[in-house]
Formats: sequence, structure tokens, C-alpha cells
Amino acid sequence: MTSAPLPDAGANWVDRHAPERLKPWLKLGRFDRPIGIWLLLLPGWQGIALALAQYRQAPGLYDLWLFVGFGIGACLMRAAGCAFNDIVDRDFDARVSRTALRPIPAGLISVKQAWAFVIGCSLISLMILLTLPKVAILLGVGSCALVAAYPFMKRITWWPQAWLGLTFNWGALMGFASALPLAAAALLLPADIAGEFRPFLWSPPSDSGHAVALVWQAYVPAVLLYLGGVFWTLGYDTVYALQDIEDDAMIGVKSSARRLASAVRPGVAVFYGISLVLAALAGLSAGLGPLFWIGLALYAAHLARQVVRLDRTDGALALRLFKSNREAGFILLAAFALGSLGQNLIGL
Repeated sequence: MTSAPLPDAGANWVDRHAPERLKPWLKLGRFDRPIGIWLLLLPGWQGIALALAQYRQAPGLYDLWLFVGFGIGACLMRAAGCAFNDIVDRDFDARVSRTALRPIPAGLISVKQAWAFVIGCSLISLMILLTLPKVAILLGVGSCALVAAYPFMKRITWWPQAWLGLTFNWGALMGFASALPLAAAALLLPADIAGEFRPFLWSPPSDSGHAVALVWQAYVPAVLLYLGGVFWTLGYDTVYALQDIEDDAMIGVKSSARRLASAVRPGVAVFYGISLVLAALAGLSAGLGPLFWIGLALYAAHLARQVVRLDRTDGALALRLFKSNREAGFILLAAFALGSLGQNLIGL
């Protein structure tokens, strides 16, 4: 049996150029649909950029490795996560038209083979993870619980898209922790670094030590970025779920698109609006310059355009709007980079 093009993959390099024997494996890891790689990777790059901007640092060789390493890791971990999801959902996938031709339900790859694929991708990702600071390593290990629980969320909650947000944006925390000066990540803060931290809306507990207090303040932008990303994902994955709303209702799978029903457009507008506010607070708490706000305005315009165009009855349009979030993520990434650049220019 040959590997047929999947309904939501569109024109892609796997179907056009990959050897026939590799196609099922590449499709198991969703390499025929790279949008998921971008949506997993961009929060990590944003976290790196935000940390560098907060410290007014130009990227060094290690920071450049972070961008490359996070890129490779995102490809592998997204592949492992998709394969695990397909193992868990193989019975559901066989009953949904959009997913019935995936390699496992189509009989192209066995469950044992899929598990070997998950383990292989995870081990390579682990080697990359071990090049990061200790805080980032601990965060990476902690993300495994989120990844493992995600496939089961659609069975127990109307909001599995929110859990996906918690999972997909974890890289924002990891990226920030990786690019933060290593002394700060280890709670060892010399006096000349301490002045670079800016308190924002919260104060640390009164009994905290000096170093813990400074790290508390340092990580506020990262937490705000992470939470903003969660709502961003909740919005765009609700849009994505519109494609399956009828099949999901038939087989009893829950989703935010089904829960919101006719209110899906205002719901997505609220999710994107919260995401925008939290991204703004992340930039503000990091002390970014005026160019950040120009980039943020473009990010807001992109999200608003999605909401205006959204039609809950048009699955093809929903897929296009969902995919456009790659550009939205790049705009926010550029906003953080511009914010640092603008502040540096002001200081000259």
C-alpha cells in the first residue's frame, strides 16, 4: 500500500519528493505539514529574543546555537508528540475522514514501529536538551507531563486546545531560561547584573533572599509571554478545530470549537485579545523600546484580520487562517528584536 496525500496537508515536499518508503514515517511526524513545527518553535525563539532584549544583548555564538538547537528540537519533539498522539487516537482517527489515511490507521506503520519512532526522536532531543543550562533542562523534563496528557484532554474536557496552549508554548519559558545570563539562571547574581532587572507588577515574597527576588523579577516577562502564548494557541487551535466539528460531534470528541458553537468568532476574538495584552505586558516588563510597540501593532492587526475573516462553516478558510499564525508568530518575534534595537539606539 502506498502513502496517499493527506487531506489537510496541501502541496508539500514529502508527497512530491520523498522516497516512497520514507513517506509514511515523515507523515507520522507531520513533516508534510510543517506549520506545527513553526507553531511549536516560535514561542521558544520568542523567549530567547525576549531575554536578549531584556538584557540589551546582541546574540553571541551560544545564542545562535540556541536558535539552531531549538529548531532541531522543535522538529523532533513535534514529530514525537504527533506520533504519540496518533498511537493514542488511532481508533478515533480511523473514524474521521480527515485523519483516516494517517499512517497508523491506514496500516502503513504498526503501533510498535510508531513507539520506536517516538523513542528515537525523544533521545535525539534529549541530547540537544543537555546542552542547555540546568533551569532549561528541568523545564524540558517537566514538559513531558504536558505532552503525555494532551491526547487524552479531548476525552475529558471541552478545552483541549487550552492544554495544547500550555504544551506548545512551554518553549517560551525554556528559551528565556536558556538565553538568560547563566549566573541569573543559577541564582548567582553579581551586583553589576542586579541593576539590569526591573520590578514590574508584582513583588517577590517578603522573606525571599536577594538572589531569589531578582530572579523572580527577571522571569516576569517570560511568564507573561508564556501565558500570552497559551491564549494565542487557544485561539488558533479553535480555528483549526472548525474543520472537524461535524466528525467530532459524531464520535463524541470534545473541542473548544464545539463548545463555543455559534459564538466561535467572539470567542477567538477574546482569546487573541488576551494574548495581545499579555504580550504587551511582557514587552513592557522587559523595558523594550518604542519599536516594540510598532511590531506589536502589526501583530494585533494580523490577529484582528483573522477574526474578521473567520467563518465557522468554511473549513478550508479555517485551515488557511490557522496556517497564517506562522506569520503572526514571526511578527511578534520581530517585535521583541525591534524593541531591543530601538532601546539600544536611544541609549547611543
